[in-house]
Amino acid sequence: MEYIIAFLVGGGICVIGQILLDVAKLTPAHVMSTFVVLGAILDGFNLYDNFIEFAGAGATVPITSFGHSLLHGAMHQADEHGFIGIGMGIFELTSAGISSAILFAFIVALLFKPKG
Repeated sequence: MEYIIAFLVGGGICVIGQILLDVAKLTPAHVMSTFVVLGAILDGFNLYDNFIEFAGAGATVPITSFGHSLLHGAMHQADEHGFIGIGMGIFELTSAGISSAILFAFIVALLFKPKG
């Protein structure tokens, strides 16, 4: 049952994104930014952790989870280290994803010749 819930929630997030692209005529960058901010807002109201408990990977895989991780890490480290902890916390939870994106983009750039 966990897999079905994760699939439906993750798919629902994708459907909302596609509706924003088609109906609201937003660009992919606007939709991505909207989802990151939405994840951060939900985490700010302590709702995203409950969403993760319910949906599992359906809530942790989409881009909304990135916003949640940014704010969650910043708030946690800010409690421990004050103002400087905000910057530390942002990169503590998201560094693996950011590093992977940079590394894989570099590898793809080496392997394939861009058109244009």
